Amino acid sequence: MIETQAKTSAIVFAYSDVGVRCLRVLLDAGVHVPLVVTHRDDPAETRWFASVAELAAEHGLPCVAPDDPNTPEFLAFAREKAGHPDFLFSFYYRRMLAGPWLTLPGFGAFNLHGSLLPKYRGRAPVNWAVIHGERETGASLHVMNEKPDNGAIVDQCAVPILGDDTAREVFDKVVVAAEIVLARSLPRLIDGSARFTPQDLSQGRYFGARRPDDGRIPSDANARQIHDLVRALAPPYPGAFAFVGGQRVFVERTRHAPTPPGAPGQGLRMWSDGATLWLLAADGDALRVLAARCEGDTMPLNAAGFESRFASACIHADA
Repeated sequence: MIETQAKTSAIVFAYSDVGVRCLRVLLDAGVHVPLVVTHRDDPAETRWFASVAELAAEHGLPCVAPDDPNTPEFLAFAREKAGHPDFLFSFYYRRMLAGPWLTLPGFGAFNLHGSLLPKYRGRAPVNWAVIHGERETGASLHVMNEKPDNGAIVDQCAVPILGDDTAREVFDKVVVAAEIVLARSLPRLIDGSARFTPQDLSQGRYFGARRPDDGRIPSDANARQIHDLVRALAPPYPGAFAFVGGQRVFVERTRHAPTPPGAPGQGLRMWSDGATLWLLAADGDALRVLAARCEGDTMPLNAAGFESRFASACIHADA
């Protein structure tokens, strides 16, 4: 258990696995949490991650999920519940917090972001890092201000991205990195010895949210780019896809392999050699398709199923 000064308090905005693990760090350190703010689960989104609301309930912590945390009414409610806490922490909370929140805590407001800032500021940082073929990412604890992810850095922890890692696998590493960063930073934040390093924003850029339709495989992408997109959007994310014969086919797992003899055609295409399903890129390189499915189907699409459904061993992916 991390030793802290008595009665250190923090209001916590949190969601997802990072929210759960970081809230546990605070509680393990003896930090008083008078209020937890989270999100209602979206029924249109598959929740594959742990619940902050459930953790708060286990510990008897007041927990609310406002539609808009920035209304004067909710700010007044929070002040009534939490007073003027020492800290405000945001752990994968999905809404920007307005200026009044940032001046509420006595010792500062801090956010935990899932990248090595200043790289991949903004939304879906793990997915974007995998899409761009990065070999490393991590977690950063930084000072919050009214611009997203651009405050001074308190601490960072890097994790590797292996060549076949999916975004979910990378996210699991980032969760551990987030826990490490907060656990080793918290004592220094409390005793006032933490040092803050301003970000050089020229060394990174901001990325926006991704939508399911952004998963369409570009017809001119090379095999490396396709592989990175597939693993970035593999389940539980919406998935990379191509339209094959007018049917949306989700490609969920691939692996680089030598282009098989007799691979036909040019451009982005899906092909069965009778035993293996292939995705052939515009550059002529090949990916073995290890997992795929047609939209609306629960059963996987294999080589035999591909030939049966599409009545052809070579189907061009529609541009």
